[in-house]
Amino acid sequence: MAELATIARPYAEALFKASASDLSAAALWLDELKEIAGNPQLLQFASSPQATDAQVFDVISGVAPAAMPAMAQNFLKTVIENGRLSVLPEIAAQFRALKNAQSGSLDAVIFSAFEIDSAALAELAISLEKRFNRKLNVSVELQADLIGGIRVVVGDEVLDSSVKARLEQMKVALTS
Repeated sequence: MAELATIARPYAEALFKASASDLSAAALWLDELKEIAGNPQLLQFASSPQATDAQVFDVISGVAPAAMPAMAQNFLKTVIENGRLSVLPEIAAQFRALKNAQSGSLDAVIFSAFEIDSAALAELAISLEKRFNRKLNVSVELQADLIGGIRVVVGDEVLDSSVKARLEQMKVALTS
């Protein structure tokens, strides 16, 4: 959605510049805030005319799993005061894109039907980095409907070796 991206860009760029000394720490607390701000009940509460900015801030900071640094608190207050809490996931995505562009890396999401142990994940990450010729920030998400195998999304590329994809290919081949 172009409108959200347009609204989120100045926030992401300002946060990127302000946290240049410790981008990794900023990315961690921003991801936590993104998850919290994605809650529909919280967004409904925040959009209520009866809820004050201080109340919304108190609810979010009370739910946050770790103590927020001063920069995170100031950033969150600014976002809430400007009525941009619903844009926080897009701000986080653009911040991560800026961070990745600076470090020359990409985000890779591995969808798996089952848990992947750390040794197998490390080996998979190495082979994916060779395949894409870049440093990858790997994360794993469970997706039981894959049945087995994995599906890897890196940027706009998808590598799908899941059982579900193979069954779909077989279905297409048999019905044509």
